[in-house]
Amino acid sequence: MRRIVPSATGSVARYHRGMATLSRSDVEHVAHLARLGLTDEELGRLEGQLNHILDQYAILAEVPTDHIAPTAQTIELENILREDVVTPSLPVADVVRNAAEHEGDLIVVPAILGGD
Repeated sequence: MRRIVPSATGSVARYHRGMATLSRSDVEHVAHLARLGLTDEELGRLEGQLNHILDQYAILAEVPTDHIAPTAQTIELENILREDVVTPSLPVADVVRNAAEHEGDLIVVPAILGGD
């Protein structure tokens, strides 16, 4: 069965429907759960797009993968962080000078978790 679905640009997309589909009611229900206010046109377009995505997964499910070893990572991981090197920081006097309020070497801020 072939399905014709209008695209966002008004052109028509054709694709083969090979598995169970989402109904308009399914799409409306998901949109309601996601609190999306969609027009009838948007619901129709979304129904076609979601069913097309499901069709693509069905095609991928047919790819033979028995000969491929399971893996948790498809690419090698590489540490991209720099070395942790101690370097001089700003002098305390320069830091507290920019604070709205300070007591000695400490910056005073409003309490955010109860208390005074």
